[in-house]
Amino acid sequence: MPETEPVPLIPLLRDLDAIDQVVYAAVAKADTPALDVGLRRLSRAADHSKISLTLAALLALRPGRTRRAALGGVAALGLASATANLLGKRIVRRPRPNRVAAEVVTGRHVPMPASTSFPSGHTASAVAFAVAVGAGLPEAAFPLGVLAGAVGYSRVHTGVHYPGDVVAGSVLGATCAAAVTWAATRAATRSCRSLGRPACRG
Repeated sequence: MPETEPVPLIPLLRDLDAIDQVVYAAVAKADTPALDVGLRRLSRAADHSKISLTLAALLALRPGRTRRAALGGVAALGLASATANLLGKRIVRRPRPNRVAAEVVTGRHVPMPASTSFPSGHTASAVAFAVAVGAGLPEAAFPLGVLAGAVGYSRVHTGVHYPGDVVAGSVLGATCAAAVTWAATRAATRSCRSLGRPACRG
């Protein structure tokens, strides 16, 4: 049986980057006036995770599993934001898109961040919050997931991120949420055992 030759990493990354550029350009040239204003406002509202933190504050008003889900969401958001901005962006150092050259519609523009592009911190934070809250509060998983997806797309639509940045941010956010959820579950289990309870409820 003949051996398959490994795909060289650098050419593969170049191909993926080429695809990323093409998709970015296609979004930039799409004529979507009905979406432009709304997505621009959504992207600005997601700065500093204002949407997620506001939702967390509202959820925390209700005690029990709802409050615990909100706290888990904030913890996951914080971990994802720190990992994206303090680690990911500093390691990869991908330049921001040139939205003037790509002819991104001016009416979509939000301020171009000074940070590097990869991964999308907005997306990582929004996805981390959605996944972590959804783990503790399943009825909130779908609407928060849709909101996180909209935030991620808005970053491409407004021209400040490539699609690949958003995909990477989504993966990072989901991973951080899984880590926080696992740690919280493990801590709760240990606490129950220390109290002599086989399982804790409520």
